[in-house]
This record gives sequence, C-alpha cells and structure tokens, in this order.
Amino acid sequence: MNKRWKPNVTVAAVIERDVDGVRKFLLVEEQTRDGLKLNNPAGHLDPGESPVQGCIRETLEETAFHFTPTALVGIYFARFERATAGQPEPQDITYLRFTFCGQLGEEIIGQALDEGIVRAIWLTADEIRASAAMHRSPLLLTSLEDYLAGQRHPLSLISTDESIYRTPGSA
Repeated sequence: MNKRWKPNVTVAAVIERDVDGVRKFLLVEEQTRDGLKLNNPAGHLDPGESPVQGCIRETLEETAFHFTPTALVGIYFARFERATAGQPEPQDITYLRFTFCGQLGEEIIGQALDEGIVRAIWLTADEIRASAAMHRSPLLLTSLEDYLAGQRHPLSLISTDESIYRTPGSA
C-alpha cells in the first residue's frame, strides 16, 4: 500500500525575560501519557491560520501570556515512536516545528490553561539543560540553544497564501 507521508505541523515559542537580573525562559509543565514533562509553549497548527498566528494562539492558550513573534529561530524536524493501546506496532510520528522568538505581552490573570497544562514556569537556561530527562521533545533544548546562539531569521521567510484563510468549498 502506497501511503502518503504527512508530518504534523507544530509551532513553538522561545520566550525570554529578565527576572531580578537573571535570564529566564517561559516553559510549560504538562501532564502527558509519559508523566509530567516540560516543553516550550507549543502546539499543532490549526486549519486557517499561519504559523505566526498559530504561535500567538498556542502561547496564549498554554501560558495565559500574550506573545508577538518577531523572528523565526528555526524550522525543525523530529521523529518519534509512540506506543498505542491495542496496536501491535508503535505509531511513527514526524513533526515539522516552526519555532519563534519575540515580545512577551501581558498575562491574563485567571485564564484557564489548555487541557493537560499544569502551569507556566520560568527557568534559566542551565535549569532547562539540567532537566533534560523531563523534556517532552529534544526540540526544546535544540531551539533554546539556537536562540542563545543568536539564530534569528525574518518572519518574511514564511509566506502564507490567501487560500489558507478561505473556507473549504468557497471560491
């Protein structure tokens, strides 16, 4: 059987702020099938939105912070195998992730976070490196290191055609 390969498109944010003279980064603690894990604010791109719009939405949903992407840190590929109940073979999943950095906006106090998100947490780069066993994805550390190395690309590298915003079936 010839099956077309379709990677999952995700977006993520590397968000930094100074906390009492210390560089800290915004992560989320989330409950997963493998227990409590750390990740960038991240998630799947929804139909009808650009990667930038998806990153803004996911950051708000997962952290209750507004976020404005100003640069693309990188585009990443990662492949995982995940056991699925009742299936003899693990699920083979590939992710294509667009990671952005930008400006942190206001927090919406009292906003409920996405299902599975326990809390938003600020950690130093060294604390993130030391917690690698808790990372949901190796892309968390890869994108952080790229950010710290100064990797920034203009948002104009990503072009979203108007057809993305049209309702299916409309002319």
